[in-house]
Amino acid sequence: MRLTIRSGLPRILRGLAVVSVACLLGCASSPRFKVDDESPSRVHSSNSAFEVQEGIASYYAEKFHGRTTSNGEVFDMYKFTAAHRSLPFGTKVRVKNLENGRQVIVRINDRGPFKLDRIIDLSYAAAKQLQMMGPGTAKVQLEIIEMGDNAN
Repeated sequence: MRLTIRSGLPRILRGLAVVSVACLLGCASSPRFKVDDESPSRVHSSNSAFEVQEGIASYYAEKFHGRTTSNGEVFDMYKFTAAHRSLPFGTKVRVKNLENGRQVIVRINDRGPFKLDRIIDLSYAAAKQLQMMGPGTAKVQLEIIEMGDNAN
C-alpha cells in the first residue's frame, strides 16, 4: 500500500501543478473588464482610443458618494466625473445627450459601467446637467477632448 501512495503522490502533484498553471495563465490573459462584442455602442474610429462613441449612459450617486474610485480618489457625486471601461484616468470627455442636445464635460476617474448595455456611468452632477434624472439613462455621444495619463 505504501508503494501505491508514494507512486501516486507525484502524479497528483503534477496534476495540481498543471491545473494551477492553467488557471494562472487564464487569469493573466483575460481582460479585467470584458466588454460584450454585441454592445449597442457604436465606435466611429478604427484606432483603439475612439474619437466618438454612441450608446447608453447611466449615473451613480448617493450609494457611492465618499467611496474610493478606481484611480484612488474619493467619489464626489457633485463633481463632473465619470466611469469608463477603458479610457485612461484623467481623460476629459464631452458627453452629449442625444435626446435633448445638452452637453457636459467630465473627467474619467473610475471604471465601469458594469452593465454591458451601457458605455459610461456619470456622476450625479453630470447626469443632472444632461437632464437624465427622471429616466436614469440616456442615449449619449462621447467625444474625447483630452486624453488622460492614468494619473489621479
